[in-house]
Amino acid sequence: MANATYDRKEQFQQIQSGLLHGEQIIAVYDAVGTGTGFIGLTDRRVIIQDRSFVGKRYAITSIPYSKITSVSVVSNKSWGGSFFSTGAIAIHVGTHTYEVEFRGAQKSHHVHNVILHHLTSSPG
Repeated sequence: MANATYDRKEQFQQIQSGLLHGEQIIAVYDAVGTGTGFIGLTDRRVIIQDRSFVGKRYAITSIPYSKITSVSVVSNKSWGGSFFSTGAIAIHVGTHTYEVEFRGAQKSHHVHNVILHHLTSSPG
């Protein structure tokens, strides 16, 4: 876990407090915009803090990599330049899509690549 990347220590500690035995944190990134507080990546799952619940409530949602159907780079413009010219991704789980926007394209690139690695290397 010494190699884990994170933006805010309190978010990292929140993810750390809910780890399963032997689970390792890869990264925890702060999200911008409404709805999502942060995203955590472990070697087993994606963890999203969802702030979109009524009454100022929020949920910590764990999504095993095996349940993710696809991951997308989200942009409000055409792909004129770099594939990761934006700082937003969308994670598709069944009929639900979690959209997460970051400060900087490097974070969206890292999250996208970690998820894609798990989607393309897991058996079955």
